[in-house]
Amino acid sequence: MKTIEKALKHFGVITHHKFVVFKLCIKAGIPFRGLVHDLSKYSITEFVNGVKYFNKGKGSPISVEKRTIGYSKAWLHHKGRNKHHPEYWYDNEAEVSKPIMPFKYACEMVCDQLSAGIVYQGKKNWTKEYQLSYWLKHKDEVPVNEKLEKFVTTVLTQVSKERNK
Repeated sequence: MKTIEKALKHFGVITHHKFVVFKLCIKAGIPFRGLVHDLSKYSITEFVNGVKYFNKGKGSPISVEKRTIGYSKAWLHHKGRNKHHPEYWYDNEAEVSKPIMPFKYACEMVCDQLSAGIVYQGKKNWTKEYQLSYWLKHKDEVPVNEKLEKFVTTVLTQVSKERNK
Protein backbone atom coordinates (compact mmCIF):
# COMPACT_ATOMS: atom_id res chain seq x y z
CA MET A 1 0.00 0.00 0.00
CA LYS A 2 1.41 3.40 -0.94
CA THR A 3 2.08 6.01 1.73
CA ILE A 4 -0.57 8.46 0.50
CA GLU A 5 -3.17 5.68 0.44
CA LYS A 6 -2.18 4.58 3.97
CA ALA A 7 -2.35 8.20 5.16
CA LEU A 8 -5.87 8.64 3.77
CA LYS A 9 -7.06 5.34 5.20
CA HIS A 10 -5.47 6.04 8.60
CA PHE A 11 -7.10 9.48 8.62
CA GLY A 12 -10.43 7.79 7.88
CA VAL A 13 -10.04 5.26 10.69
CA ILE A 14 -9.09 7.80 13.37
CA THR A 15 -11.82 10.18 12.22
CA HIS A 16 -14.40 7.39 12.27
CA HIS A 17 -13.22 6.43 15.77
CA LYS A 18 -13.51 10.07 16.95
CA PHE A 19 -17.01 10.32 15.48
CA VAL A 20 -18.21 7.16 17.26
CA VAL A 21 -16.66 8.41 20.53
CA PHE A 22 -18.40 11.75 20.02
CA LYS A 23 -21.81 10.07 19.59
CA LEU A 24 -21.25 7.91 22.69
CA CYS A 25 -20.06 10.91 24.72
CA ILE A 26 -23.25 12.77 23.76
CA LYS A 27 -25.26 9.80 25.13
CA ALA A 28 -23.11 9.88 28.28
CA GLY A 29 -23.77 13.60 28.77
CA ILE A 30 -20.20 14.74 28.08
CA PRO A 31 -20.33 16.12 24.51
CA PHE A 32 -17.30 18.39 24.94
CA ARG A 33 -15.11 15.39 25.87
CA GLY A 34 -16.27 13.70 22.68
CA LEU A 35 -15.52 16.79 20.63
CA VAL A 36 -11.92 17.10 21.86
CA HIS A 37 -11.30 13.34 22.13
CA ASP A 38 -7.95 12.16 20.70
CA LEU A 39 -7.09 15.40 18.90
CA SER A 40 -3.42 14.47 19.42
CA LYS A 41 -3.85 11.65 16.88
CA TYR A 42 -3.71 14.35 14.20
CA SER A 43 -0.34 15.67 15.51
CA ILE A 44 2.80 14.98 13.49
CA THR A 45 4.22 12.55 16.07
CA GLU A 46 1.14 10.36 16.24
CA PHE A 47 -0.13 10.70 12.69
CA VAL A 48 3.18 9.89 10.95
CA ASN A 49 3.70 6.78 13.09
CA GLY A 50 0.05 5.84 12.60
CA VAL A 51 0.58 5.88 8.84
CA LYS A 52 3.92 4.06 9.04
CA TYR A 53 2.43 1.23 11.14
CA PHE A 54 -1.07 1.32 9.63
CA ASN A 55 -2.74 -2.08 9.98
CA LYS A 56 -5.48 -1.76 7.33
CA GLY A 57 -7.84 -0.47 10.04
CA LYS A 58 -7.93 -3.86 11.78
CA GLY A 59 -6.11 -2.80 14.92
CA SER A 60 -4.09 -0.04 16.45
CA PRO A 61 -0.90 1.05 14.67
CA ILE A 62 0.49 1.57 18.18
CA SER A 63 0.37 -2.20 18.79
CA VAL A 64 2.17 -2.83 15.49
CA GLU A 65 4.82 -0.23 16.34
CA LYS A 66 5.37 -1.82 19.79
CA ARG A 67 5.76 -5.28 18.24
CA THR A 68 8.10 -3.93 15.56
CA ILE A 69 10.51 -1.76 17.57
CA GLY A 70 9.68 -2.62 21.20
CA TYR A 71 7.95 0.65 22.13
CA SER A 72 5.75 3.27 20.53
CA LYS A 73 6.66 6.94 20.20
CA ALA A 74 3.06 7.59 19.22
CA TRP A 75 1.78 5.94 22.42
CA LEU A 76 4.23 7.81 24.65
CA HIS A 77 3.02 11.04 23.05
CA HIS A 78 -0.67 10.04 23.15
CA LYS A 79 -0.93 8.84 26.76
CA GLY A 80 0.74 11.99 28.05
CA ARG A 81 -1.84 14.25 26.42
CA ASN A 82 -5.13 12.39 26.83
CA LYS A 83 -6.61 12.24 30.32
CA HIS A 84 -9.04 9.44 29.44
CA HIS A 85 -6.11 6.99 29.50
CA PRO A 86 -5.26 5.56 32.93
CA GLU A 87 -1.58 5.73 31.95
CA TYR A 88 -1.88 9.53 32.01
CA TRP A 89 -2.56 9.35 35.75
CA TYR A 90 -0.23 6.48 36.67
CA ASP A 91 2.98 7.30 38.56
CA ASN A 92 4.73 4.37 40.24
CA GLU A 93 6.80 6.78 42.37
CA ALA A 94 3.85 8.72 43.76
CA GLU A 95 2.31 7.99 47.15
CA VAL A 96 -0.82 6.82 45.33
CA SER A 97 0.43 5.32 42.06
CA LYS A 98 -3.06 4.74 40.64
CA PRO A 99 -5.20 7.72 41.65
CA ILE A 100 -8.91 7.91 40.97
CA MET A 101 -9.47 9.33 37.50
CA PRO A 102 -12.02 12.19 37.41
CA PHE A 103 -15.47 10.94 36.41
CA LYS A 104 -15.71 12.76 33.05
CA TYR A 105 -12.48 11.11 31.89
CA ALA A 106 -13.60 7.70 33.18
CA CYS A 107 -16.78 8.07 31.11
CA GLU A 108 -14.74 9.13 28.08
CA MET A 109 -12.51 6.08 28.62
CA VAL A 110 -15.52 3.76 28.39
CA CYS A 111 -16.74 5.55 25.25
CA ASP A 112 -13.23 5.22 23.79
CA GLN A 113 -13.11 1.49 24.50
CA LEU A 114 -16.54 0.89 22.98
CA SER A 115 -15.62 2.91 19.91
CA ALA A 116 -12.31 1.09 19.45
CA GLY A 117 -14.15 -2.23 19.47
CA ILE A 118 -16.84 -0.99 17.07
CA VAL A 119 -14.33 0.50 14.62
CA TYR A 120 -11.65 -2.22 14.70
CA GLN A 121 -14.08 -5.17 14.76
CA GLY A 122 -16.47 -3.64 12.25
CA LYS A 123 -20.25 -3.51 12.52
CA LYS A 124 -20.64 -7.09 11.35
CA ASN A 125 -18.28 -8.60 13.93
CA TRP A 126 -18.71 -6.32 16.94
CA THR A 127 -21.14 -7.28 19.70
CA LYS A 128 -21.89 -5.58 23.01
CA GLU A 129 -20.51 -8.67 24.74
CA TYR A 130 -17.20 -8.33 22.85
CA GLN A 131 -16.16 -5.21 24.75
CA LEU A 132 -16.81 -6.76 28.15
CA SER A 133 -14.86 -9.91 27.30
CA TYR A 134 -11.99 -7.82 25.87
CA TRP A 135 -11.89 -5.71 29.04
CA LEU A 136 -11.96 -8.73 31.36
CA LYS A 137 -9.13 -10.34 29.39
CA HIS A 138 -6.90 -7.22 29.34
CA LYS A 139 -7.83 -5.19 32.46
CA ASP A 140 -4.86 -6.48 34.46
CA GLU A 141 -2.52 -4.95 31.85
CA VAL A 142 -3.94 -1.46 32.52
CA PRO A 143 -2.74 0.50 35.57
CA VAL A 144 -6.14 1.41 36.98
CA ASN A 145 -7.38 2.19 40.44
CA GLU A 146 -9.59 -0.64 41.78
CA LYS A 147 -12.60 1.73 41.86
CA LEU A 148 -12.10 2.61 38.18
CA GLU A 149 -11.71 -1.07 37.32
CA LYS A 150 -15.02 -1.80 39.04
CA PHE A 151 -16.71 1.16 37.31
CA VAL A 152 -15.58 0.08 33.82
CA THR A 153 -16.51 -3.55 34.49
CA THR A 154 -19.97 -2.52 35.74
CA VAL A 155 -20.66 -0.24 32.77
CA LEU A 156 -19.46 -2.75 30.17
CA THR A 157 -21.51 -5.47 31.90
CA GLN A 158 -24.60 -3.25 31.68
CA VAL A 159 -23.88 -2.52 28.01
CA SER A 160 -23.48 -6.25 27.27
CA LYS A 161 -26.91 -6.96 28.79
CA GLU A 162 -28.73 -4.04 27.12
CA ARG A 163 -31.22 -5.05 24.44
CA ASN A 164 -30.78 -3.60 20.98
CA LYS A 165 -32.79 -0.46 20.40
